[in-house]
Amino acid sequence: MIDDHFDDLAKVTCTRHSAGLLGRSRATHYRHLRGPVLGPPVPRPAPPNALSEAERQQVLAVLRSPEFCDLAPAQVWARLLDDGIWLCSISTMYRLLAVAGESRERRRQRTHPAKKKPELMACEANRVWSWDITKLRGPERGIYYELFVIIDIYSRYVIAWCVAAAETGELAKEFIDAAITAQGVTRDQLTLHADRGTSMTSKPVAQLLVDLGVARSHSRPHVSNDNPYSEAGFKTLKYCPAFPGSFGSIQHARRFCKTFFSYYNHEHRHTGIGLHTPASVHYGTATEIRAQRAATLNAAYNTNPERFRGRQPTPPALPAAAWINDPSRQANIQSK
Repeated sequence: MIDDHFDDLAKVTCTRHSAGLLGRSRATHYRHLRGPVLGPPVPRPAPPNALSEAERQQVLAVLRSPEFCDLAPAQVWARLLDDGIWLCSISTMYRLLAVAGESRERRRQRTHPAKKKPELMACEANRVWSWDITKLRGPERGIYYELFVIIDIYSRYVIAWCVAAAETGELAKEFIDAAITAQGVTRDQLTLHADRGTSMTSKPVAQLLVDLGVARSHSRPHVSNDNPYSEAGFKTLKYCPAFPGSFGSIQHARRFCKTFFSYYNHEHRHTGIGLHTPASVHYGTATEIRAQRAATLNAAYNTNPERFRGRQPTPPALPAAAWINDPSRQANIQSK
């Protein structure tokens, strides 16, 4: 259609003007006028050394045989050659498989089913623990110490910690075993949550938890939100004003962690647990302390109610439950 308009315009004006009106390149117009320079493509003749149809079927039969069906063509070619057999080149094998629609991964592929989203709830202490390992920078480049930490998600209490020179499954097993023994955890009472690090998924740890009747839970790969309590604890540690950029020795790291975790458990008022200390919530004194806070606020209100604008003050409430991936919260987010 454009060619017809171009020809009609070219009869009454020049080619350049016609190209400008129609927005078409003059080079395209001239190329269409010339037509194909070399003529239609000529089919490529079969080379004299091409395999016959019978030979092609023989090669395919070998590649599809039970002995070679799971091997790459290069492997098949080499093994046949070792047996004194030569059928064709490796590239020819690939070409024949491509024509047959079989040029793909020939090995059995392992499938990775979607990891289940963990949903854990704790209504009291020693029901769900979260544990993780982080690195502490040593005195020189490339030297790091491994900090193991277990935290109770309900009370935010650091159950146990240790600083080691290296991370191993056996060390993780001893660390967890000592923490469970110290807290007096009974069978079928506790769920231990962690990410999918080598120590977390190691055989010694898995066997220990089976023997002690502790349920295992793991984060999904590359989903940091599945282990929020450990991640938040490490951030509190490393953003502490007293945290050094590096430690001069493993003893230095242990001294710092001892001071920090003692402060964190017994002095730090945590916003997630009603501004109580983790130790107070973990060992059940938070209810009494909250009652004392309420009495103090009531006395202040009775003394000067105008300061509170007539509203009775109340201390922050203790959490009813702690969640990892609260399903009701996720449902609310999706509904919005």
